[in-house]
Amino acid sequence: MRRRDLFAAATALAAPHVAWAQAAWAPSRPVTMIVPLGPGSTADILARTLADIWTQRLGQPVVVENRPSAGGIVATETLKNAPPDGHTIGLASQGTLVFNPFLHANLRYDPRRDFTLVAPFAVVTNALVVPRNSPHRTVADLVAAAKAQPGQINFSSGGNGTSHHISMALFAQVSGTQLVHVPYRTAPAGILAVIAGEVQAGCYNIPTVLTQIRAGELRALAVTSAGRSEFLPDVPSLQEAGLAGYELTTWMGLVLPAGAAPPVVARLAAETDRALADDAVWARLRQQGFERIPRMDPAAFARFLEADLAKWKPIFDAAGTRAD
Repeated sequence: MRRRDLFAAATALAAPHVAWAQAAWAPSRPVTMIVPLGPGSTADILARTLADIWTQRLGQPVVVENRPSAGGIVATETLKNAPPDGHTIGLASQGTLVFNPFLHANLRYDPRRDFTLVAPFAVVTNALVVPRNSPHRTVADLVAAAKAQPGQINFSSGGNGTSHHISMALFAQVSGTQLVHVPYRTAPAGILAVIAGEVQAGCYNIPTVLTQIRAGELRALAVTSAGRSEFLPDVPSLQEAGLAGYELTTWMGLVLPAGAAPPVVARLAAETDRALADDAVWARLRQQGFERIPRMDPAAFARFLEADLAKWKPIFDAAGTRAD
């Protein structure tokens, strides 16, 4: 299922907006927002943008807490074990709720059972990047080198299970190559490894590499969306560059521990919907490389997650990609 089909299905199931008038709950103390990636990551940029808005709207500080370890597992387990009273919220990603269950046989959380889904925030496309002095100037160059030297081309990521990891695992699967994964603790650290030439490639969310690409510190070979990205219009998609059927974009959204009371869910869903309906907020996010995702109520978000799990299961089964 392509991203546009998945989003179209979600849009058809989504409520046109959340009923703000029904959102009566308010936090009684500061709210902690757990983020599964480190400072400077795409998730962190998005979380801090929304935390600023929610601090004004909720009447209590919303404090971002970064827990960048084990591909987001530590952060997600922390959220799972928090009281479901709305004072601990989490930024979930496709990596934490979709990819990790397929990568880890003994994962200590279930994406369906252990969380209350509130609302998706945004979607981002990844860019395949190499150092500026890399001999690989095109996707074909990188594929040819990987085929000529099996297991000798390496790539960085911000950790197992991140979209950076899965983007390159899917690249290897579609191109018929063998690549070596070098996970770093955070996305910025992995990006610096590409810039420094410690690794030969990486595939990172556009918001975290756009500045470096424009400054000439990184060379973008392709983007992972089906078509070209509006943020890098001169860069081909991987499909366009010869990897037929390749497509990967990643989404992020707000989740709570399982058992959150309906008034808590309603208020946070309403404030999320309200923020993302604001053109000024979206202008701010778009400047940083974020793309809109269809607005969904919690029930539609849950169905969207189910569809994404169903989409990725056969891909992981075919690739045999595991992190443990």
